[in-house]
Amino acid sequence: MKFRNILLTTFAASAFVIGTTSCSDSFLDEKMYSSYGPEVSDVNAKLVGLHRQYAAIWGMSSQQGFVGCWQVGTDVGAPGDTQGVEVPFYRYQELNAENAGVSFLWEKLYELINSANQIIASQAEGGDAAATAEAMFFRAYAYNMLVTLWGDVPLVTESTSIPRTDYTRNAVAEVDGVIDSDLVYAMSNLPVVGAAKNESRINQDMARQLAGEAYLRMGMRDASYFKKAEDAVTPIITGGKYELISARYGKYAAEPGDYYHDMFRWGNQRRSQGNMEAIWTFEMEYNRDVNGGTIDNPQQRRNWVPAFHKLDGMVNADSIGGRGNGRLRISNFVKYGLYEKGDIRNSNYNIRRVMWYNKPGFSKEVGIDAKGFLVDKDKGVRNVTLKTGDQVIPHEGDSLNVFYPHPTKWGAYDETDDFGYAVVKDWPVMRLGETYLLRAEARFRQGNTQGAADDINVLRDRAFKDYRAVAPGAGKVTADQIDIDFILDERARELISEENRRMTLVRTNTLAERIKLNGDVEPAAPSNKVITGFDANIHTLLPIPLTEIQLNKDGNLKQNPGY
Repeated sequence: MKFRNILLTTFAASAFVIGTTSCSDSFLDEKMYSSYGPEVSDVNAKLVGLHRQYAAIWGMSSQQGFVGCWQVGTDVGAPGDTQGVEVPFYRYQELNAENAGVSFLWEKLYELINSANQIIASQAEGGDAAATAEAMFFRAYAYNMLVTLWGDVPLVTESTSIPRTDYTRNAVAEVDGVIDSDLVYAMSNLPVVGAAKNESRINQDMARQLAGEAYLRMGMRDASYFKKAEDAVTPIITGGKYELISARYGKYAAEPGDYYHDMFRWGNQRRSQGNMEAIWTFEMEYNRDVNGGTIDNPQQRRNWVPAFHKLDGMVNADSIGGRGNGRLRISNFVKYGLYEKGDIRNSNYNIRRVMWYNKPGFSKEVGIDAKGFLVDKDKGVRNVTLKTGDQVIPHEGDSLNVFYPHPTKWGAYDETDDFGYAVVKDWPVMRLGETYLLRAEARFRQGNTQGAADDINVLRDRAFKDYRAVAPGAGKVTADQIDIDFILDERARELISEENRRMTLVRTNTLAERIKLNGDVEPAAPSNKVITGFDANIHTLLPIPLTEIQLNKDGNLKQNPGY
């Protein structure tokens, strides 16, 4: 198993004043101008390192399709102009133990665990309880993802600095014991919201949110955890520190838009910027955050935003999300059947279905066929002249890469980088909207369908608020409508492109059934862009990376069945 130590360096800035007449040695006194001087404890530097390791996972760019692995081939994601690593996640017959996405995530999660173990060990004797708790949060995060996606995995609770070749897999229940213990400690010893060293550093509510998700998974084998899940997240809802965004706010309030879209705009995402729904917004804006700015070149925007820059008459702009590559599409299920009329989460600001030519001075004579697509104007079809400000009309073949309905949550444009290789804004990781969904699921699992409906209606009251002026009661649900499929539908409506959808479906044991909803099937998509080869007995869990099995010559990392 591959582990790497955190390598952190602190920097000191010294000012030396050379006097020409004084013999005083005061010029030797060091004056610190950097926040990374010796007054910053080593453990704090290592904790910042954990945040950087987290960002390195989800900021991977060498395999641009990596973030698509966790969406494509589920109910909500379909392939676009794929980069490669994500292809076996919808052509499941090609998924094997040498997939680069599988190997990368496994390795990086264990690196995160090893670094957390170092911090926990360093604080074992009368150390900083909050530091230990923050490290335990990341260890629990990593192990929760590992057991969700792989099942039994090696349990390592002590840091290692020398190679080992004797790892074996521990039962999920045993790993869950460590996750539970870590999260209980974290929920008790982390600072409250607003009291951490930085607003993106881990606090009690982030641990509660993670515990809610982890306990729901654990509840599938031990139902007592469903109550623990409800109890974990309820203080977030009732504590008075958060509120659902239901009115325009922030730096874009005077521009066209809506209050739901405001949460995801560059410069509007943090609590300090007015987003009181935010629980964990990971600070990625360069030159602005304690965690060091952009790590690698995160590819979320280039996955989710189509390559509309290939269209004549379009130029990159913040209002349309910047430059994308169209590697990942929302499924037909999401595009055509998921949202009800009046749901703000499906407004054109949030699921963009219509765009307008924005290139100054653009004008072009085109032909439009009976389906409304662009064609050569010499084909005997209706001819029109398109110009700046007209609605974009794509070619039929553009729907797999260049232009299609897409979520806007990752869009942003940096005018100093028109090519737009990296995400330049913060990441939405946890927010109150999901907290209600986690509690609704916990209540449903305990038979409290009315309580689940109440929680979901809080979200729907926000989502249909404006539309209810013309359709009172729109969007309201009743207890008899609540089942796991409805909850998963609502998670998709609320969290499209935010949640790791593959993890959610594996956690709820619904991946096999939900894949059938995807909707990208022949003849709606070409044969190389549809889900094929899924076998629930094999592909529900991921393969153990082959290199890990080969390296552990003195242990037994038994492969998951079928790989």
